Amino acid sequence: MILDRRLYKNFDKGLFIAMLLLITVGIITIQSATQARGLPFGDSFVLRQLNSFAIGIILMLIVINVTYQKFIDMSYILYTINVILLLVVLMVGQARLGAQRWFSIGGFAFQPSEFIKLTLILTLASYAGSKKDTMYRLGSFMIPVLLLSMPFLLVLLQPDLGTALLLCPIFFAILIVGGVRMKYVAIMAALGLASLPFFWHFLREYQRQRLLVFINPNVDPLGAGYTIIQSKIAVGSGGLFGKGWLSGTQNQLNFLPERHTDFIFSVIGEEWGFLGSILLLLLFIFIIKKAFNIALCTNDMHGKLIAIGVGIMLSFQVIINISMTIGVMPVVGVPLPFVSYGGTSLMMNMVAIGLLLNISMRRSMF
Repeated sequence: MILDRRLYKNFDKGLFIAMLLLITVGIITIQSATQARGLPFGDSFVLRQLNSFAIGIILMLIVINVTYQKFIDMSYILYTINVILLLVVLMVGQARLGAQRWFSIGGFAFQPSEFIKLTLILTLASYAGSKKDTMYRLGSFMIPVLLLSMPFLLVLLQPDLGTALLLCPIFFAILIVGGVRMKYVAIMAALGLASLPFFWHFLREYQRQRLLVFINPNVDPLGAGYTIIQSKIAVGSGGLFGKGWLSGTQNQLNFLPERHTDFIFSVIGEEWGFLGSILLLLLFIFIIKKAFNIALCTNDMHGKLIAIGVGIMLSFQVIINISMTIGVMPVVGVPLPFVSYGGTSLMMNMVAIGLLLNISMRRSMF
């Protein structure tokens, strides 16, 4: 478990610092988004996020100290445990806002659907990396389809449409890089698109409303369309330089719901304006570019596929979250990585960065 000091020369300080900057932005914004509630610091969302950050640092240190090949070896075990937790949470999990996604233990809420993104990356990377010479066969393609289907359906049943859909680009990216024939990917993607009308009948009523108000928010301006209308007002009113920390009216006057979680970018847009939002995006671009560069510079196929999976996961989370806050995508409940309030999400993303650092430090060993 003790890291060879010679590996520290490959430690990517820029990636680590960029992650810390995003987490800092998140904590500052969470304070702004929740301070109107007047909670004592001991019960505040900021303290809870700091506690999750501390646990995340410990998990990162563990991940960095163990060669990523160990996680590849354990991937099927981790995947199985995660799928079991997804089953159990449907039966005994805690329900919030119409979704049954959480285990609550001693005041700490844990969301297994967050970690399925990472365990699926490891499992697909393990499979595709070990089958790299035969992935072009149809039989080799069907196993990953099964690996995707189980968590996809279980997460969809919670319901958590955003996380379920997020598993799909991760799946396709890893398999394409792993050597799957494009015609198989195209056929599966076409079947998925063709089945979308049938999924309408399985959606909850609030999910249908979200899709309808995406087309026209004014259909239900005081109901399902209220949040997205207020979000666009907040982002637009920030102007070029923003209104300043703790000075956003949509935020401080409680017009904007869920502003510390899914709609935290709206608070950033209102308080820090266009320039602040661009700086935030540049930090995300820097981290995502690092992930893809690590994939390009790694000779080991397992490491390459993990880095690709993490890069795609972070990319789509950022794209989906920001797009839904400015009204160019439906609201599907995807948090902004490192920034939105949520302990499980923060820890999962920090572990993902730990894996990238791990691969970068050992890229010359394989």
